Amino acid sequence: MTKIIFMGTPAFSVPILEGLIENGYEIQAVVTQPDRPVGRKKIITPTPVKEAAVKNGLLVLQPEKISGSPEMEKIIELAPDFIVTAAFGQFLPEKILNAPKFGAVNVHASLLPKYRGGAPVHYSIIEGEKETGVTIMEMVKKMDAGDILSQKAIPITKTDDVGTMFDRLSLVGKELLLDTLPKLLANEITPIPQDENQVTFSPNITREQERINWEKTAEQVDNQVRGMRPWPTAFTTYNEINWKLWEVTPLEETTEAAPGTIIKRSKKDLWIACGEGTVLSINVIQPSGKGKLFIQDFLNGVGKTVAESDKVG
Repeated sequence: MTKIIFMGTPAFSVPILEGLIENGYEIQAVVTQPDRPVGRKKIITPTPVKEAAVKNGLLVLQPEKISGSPEMEKIIELAPDFIVTAAFGQFLPEKILNAPKFGAVNVHASLLPKYRGGAPVHYSIIEGEKETGVTIMEMVKKMDAGDILSQKAIPITKTDDVGTMFDRLSLVGKELLLDTLPKLLANEITPIPQDENQVTFSPNITREQERINWEKTAEQVDNQVRGMRPWPTAFTTYNEINWKLWEVTPLEETTEAAPGTIIKRSKKDLWIACGEGTVLSINVIQPSGKGKLFIQDFLNGVGKTVAESDKVG
């Protein structure tokens, strides 16, 4: 039986772990991030991967920092055939990368060499890509720079967001990994080096990136909203109050108004001018301190003072 140490943290990683279990791989240990406080009440919460591991009776290791930790020594002592990582969230030292008999592989949610880094799904949508996918790659010390073992692409539709893409990509990653590991064991794969000239990066989203730049076109703003939904959520400011935008629609209408100007306000419509004369309709909004609201409920309630020619920014 092939012995694997699995490393992952978010919900994206869970189907991948469960696929390995269901297909008879021996999971020696699951390594995940420590339990963290979640929500307004700061309730200490295990990671989705830990929950799946406990449900399956697996050994769980949760180092705050894996390099030089007792958990690292345990991983080396277990002498796995493979280490499999999927959105683990920490860099692995060379001692760990060299521990498995057949190597360490990563399930990465992009078509490498595009979008190395921690937020590949977000950037794929924000940048208006027509497709993304999963890459199974050899792990090396440099971030997401290892040779490609296998890849599979899937389309990004105009209704997709980070949540829907993570759900689909986790299943793609599961199937692609299960197809790749036996071929690796049989020495049937020729690793393909990444083209360094095609490399792009997707570092974790900053607070300033969440703020909408109304100089962008309506389509680009829509990409940003979907590329940050359901987390971390794009926002704009109106009279010093933050509005999170959950759903928007680029319109065919055009305008000469300055970007960020409210050009239509009715009982059920709120249109905002964007770059290059384009127009965006707001569908679902969340003003600071409130829940999500359909735009008509917002305009007839807490947003009743919003008027045409007002500015957002």
